[in-house]
Amino acid sequence: MITFRRVTENDFPLLARWLSHPHVARWWNHEVTAEAVARDFGASARGEEPSEDSLALDDGTPVGLLQRARWHDYPEYVDELAPFWPAPAEAVTIDYLIGEGRLVGNGLGTRVLIEFTADTWRRYPAATCVVVPVAAGNVASWRALEKAGYRRVAEAHLTPDNPIDPTDHVVMAIDRPAR
Repeated sequence: MITFRRVTENDFPLLARWLSHPHVARWWNHEVTAEAVARDFGASARGEEPSEDSLALDDGTPVGLLQRARWHDYPEYVDELAPFWPAPAEAVTIDYLIGEGRLVGNGLGTRVLIEFTADTWRRYPAATCVVVPVAAGNVASWRALEKAGYRRVAEAHLTPDNPIDPTDHVVMAIDRPAR
């Protein structure tokens, strides 16, 4: 069973370890010092930022990190995406990683995405869709989104998370199911 809980400062060593793994570091390009993790995840953990950082738990064991935010809480990202696909006013975005390499490639990511998307509909009743830009080269990521029911809505040139990547992104989206 996949469940979620908010990241706390006690989780920072786990996040640092995950972010240092090659399969994560390739796409997240994140500093892994204690100071950097506290700087980048602290405000969310303390509830001082509009985004949420959550751990995905598989039968109670942490397996991944998920981030979620309303697009329009971050206007600079809305503006960057707008020439390629205009994010609706109540659109939400997510980002995600599976922490341990041995857990990648067996459908866990898709299961986590399905459950986190369902959780988004519950927690954000006004959300009309979830929109996720993914580096075009990160095929495993956008394929997991497809398997979770997302569809490609655009191709875009966006600032990559990792400066070694080109600006090519695929924009994946899923609409709120009819009630």
